[in-house]
Amino acid sequence: MKKTVRSNLITMGLVVAAYIIVQILIGTGNISSLMKGLLVPLCIYAILAVSLNLTVGILGELSLGHAGFMCIGAFSSAFFSKCMNMFVPGMPGGLRFFLAILIGAAAAGIFGILIGIPVLRLKGDYLAIVTLAFGEIIKNLINILYLGIDENGVHFSFKSSLDLHMEDSDKIIINGAMGITGTPNNSNFTIGVILLLITLFIVLNLVHSRDGRAIMAIRDNTIAAESVGIPVTKYKMMAFSISAALAGVAGVLYAHNLSTLTALPKNFGYNMSIMILVFVVLGGMGNIRGSMIAAVVLTLLPELLRGVVSDYRMLIYAIILIVMMLFNWAPACIEWRKKITATVKSKLSKNKTAKEV
Repeated sequence: MKKTVRSNLITMGLVVAAYIIVQILIGTGNISSLMKGLLVPLCIYAILAVSLNLTVGILGELSLGHAGFMCIGAFSSAFFSKCMNMFVPGMPGGLRFFLAILIGAAAAGIFGILIGIPVLRLKGDYLAIVTLAFGEIIKNLINILYLGIDENGVHFSFKSSLDLHMEDSDKIIINGAMGITGTPNNSNFTIGVILLLITLFIVLNLVHSRDGRAIMAIRDNTIAAESVGIPVTKYKMMAFSISAALAGVAGVLYAHNLSTLTALPKNFGYNMSIMILVFVVLGGMGNIRGSMIAAVVLTLLPELLRGVVSDYRMLIYAIILIVMMLFNWAPACIEWRKKITATVKSKLSKNKTAKEV
């Protein structure tokens, strides 16, 4: 078996093993209601971390607008589901949710292309600032958008719901800062794990494909990649739009896990984008498995510390972040890890040789 195939299977196997363990704990009643409530968010953050790693780690471009793409996926899918509930009440819930996933991914991917055309001409801090501005613009536009549908067609306004001139207020779907209420609660842990596995399959296969090698060549040296005939713009757009579409899928999962969806700063603001970036950096730039594990660990950690040392949990959380950062990126720690890895490999090779003799 090829090394890359084995590594991909191990990564996906970790997800399947974690799912089986959690299901056993749920079946035996050994998991609290708080932890049950965190299962879907864990899948959401893992999808976001893996998808952002495609842009930041594999492509090498710093993006701080990932929460904006998640917001687009969340509201477009919630809008679709609410419309289907209102006008096609007989549609099966599974089919409606599947179509909502496709619509959320497509909407976020299209915005990724539209934003990527001008933005990917920038580099470094400039790119980060523009993508950060994009995320804030999307959030603020959603907060002032009023949209409803009735027999007279679609009504929208950026001022108030009164400007819609609709007699039936129940047909107002997006109600400004109040967001969308009554979205079907279709998200669950099983669907979250399936979507995470699909995300891993897409990203891992892309990374180890011919296109993935071209994307990494652009990351390492854009001028050298251009000189050997690699279409830089095409591959940048490919990575950025796929990353945005997968963030939209996480947004769909998020929207259908809540009864009321609002575009609050804590949900879709720059703090969310920075938190996703922290998952990627701590898990390792370009390390898909590491970013997924970092997302799970750093999401669970504050809640696990809440019951142990509630007064100092955020202080301990910050210290753990610093230690993890040093362990991953400090030169001394990198050298130490290399020595340990070399020692373990030499011992394994000696044992294998001894057994063969």
